[in-house]
Amino acid sequence: MYKITIIAGARPNFMKIAPIIHAIQKAKQEEIDIEYRLVHTGQHYDKNMSGSFFEQLEIPEPHVNLECSGGSQAEQTANIMISFEKELMANPADLVLVVGDVTSTMACAVVAQKLHTKVAHVEGGIRSDDWTMPEEINRLVTDSITNYFFTTSETANENLKKSGVSENQIFFVGNTMIDTLLKQQPNFIQPKVWNDLNLAKGNYIVMTLHRPANVDEESQLKDMIDEITEHTQDLPLVFPVHPRTAKILERLNISHPRLHMVAPLSYLEFNYLVERAKAVITDSGGITEEASVMRVPCLTLRDNTERPETITLGTNELVGTNPDHLKPYLDKLFSGNWKKGNDIPLWDGQTATRIVSVLKEFLSNA
Repeated sequence: MYKITIIAGARPNFMKIAPIIHAIQKAKQEEIDIEYRLVHTGQHYDKNMSGSFFEQLEIPEPHVNLECSGGSQAEQTANIMISFEKELMANPADLVLVVGDVTSTMACAVVAQKLHTKVAHVEGGIRSDDWTMPEEINRLVTDSITNYFFTTSETANENLKKSGVSENQIFFVGNTMIDTLLKQQPNFIQPKVWNDLNLAKGNYIVMTLHRPANVDEESQLKDMIDEITEHTQDLPLVFPVHPRTAKILERLNISHPRLHMVAPLSYLEFNYLVERAKAVITDSGGITEEASVMRVPCLTLRDNTERPETITLGTNELVGTNPDHLKPYLDKLFSGNWKKGNDIPLWDGQTATRIVSVLKEFLSNA
């Protein structure tokens, strides 16, 4: 029996682990002796993560929720480590599998190694080289103590090799987030805002902004939104607003007849909008991946990206955080000259199957 503890700390983590759990369940039907335990650290309290969230996305309910939300970065890291240590001591595993780059990823990797449990990192090796991002610190710390790396790109593989990781620890498997996207694409749900705003395919732009570099500096946020509204012709701008951004926008009294600030949408509703949009303007790494796979033009308001393949192969362009840089990209979009994008290697919906094939090897060598 090979026991795996799988860690999820925030909503996007569940999208990444769902296909892996489905692939493990399928392997068990083939009498492969692998057991998993799903631990939700509770890092992000999300009222949308109810039973229907798990049901809709065919994501299994966690075996346990450690309920470690709130507090500063340091307090949260400490709370997760204390709670997960008790959890792992009570339910020992052969492998702790962490995903992505949230605080839980790093905290649980440290705990596992100190309890002499091997660690596998799904999405290992991605780098923005921006140490002001908490996620980059989480990636660096996690990868420095990881035993096995499941990677999304050749760039990630090179990053790991440069840092001294040996090739036999790296498994280039693809992107589990895309497994979920491709599986759920037929199930996307038309949100209420579609009819409310009289939207039609290709006649609106989706916006998301949540990174501190874009939303915490009030004049920067106002200038960016002014620039977007000025250069998007007569298209509606649909902006599902993160709660912390909503407070800042309220304070700034930002409004424009084409700017429609709506409540956060579910995964299936949001991607229904993205798939049909003329373009997406965002500062989210995950959305750049999804937009690229759906061949939707994507303008990223960041100065760096840990997902360069969305630019070299996908439909994403790195605009930067200077509002003055936005107009040429929007001009290119409206002139019809946006790049079409190509297939990204191994982003084909089969990543989790490849991960479980590697896990089977671990079992046979255990």
